[in-house]
Amino acid sequence: MKPLFPSYCRAMGYVVLAITLLGPFVLYFMGMITDSNLLVVKESFKLIGMVGALLILFAYTADEDENTSEIRSKATRNAIFLMVLFLFLGMVYRIFKHDVSDTEGPSFLIFLILNVLCLEFSIKKSKIDKIYKR
Repeated sequence: MKPLFPSYCRAMGYVVLAITLLGPFVLYFMGMITDSNLLVVKESFKLIGMVGALLILFAYTADEDENTSEIRSKATRNAIFLMVLFLFLGMVYRIFKHDVSDTEGPSFLIFLILNVLCLEFSIKKSKIDKIYKR
């Protein structure tokens, strides 16, 4: 996968993810989250988190080379595997709990977060391998 955004979008993506994590708490303590707007706030922050993860995934790295596109593809493959495993375990849990009302809502966001984690781990591993010439 080729990068789409400039390298500063990577840092901006982390800032957006931090806002996604801290924003609901700040709004709650300011009294801006009520029962009537809770669903809208929840879905809005979920969408903002997806945008932040996509900024991280599709931004150039500081030392972009031809190997980074391959690392992005492998990270996506690993994230797909982890996402299927996560969804399967969630299904098995719901079967044993006999719960038919609970479904997995933010699965795409979870996939993107797993993809970012796999990408970051793979890039760090690649840098370590270059240092030690493995």
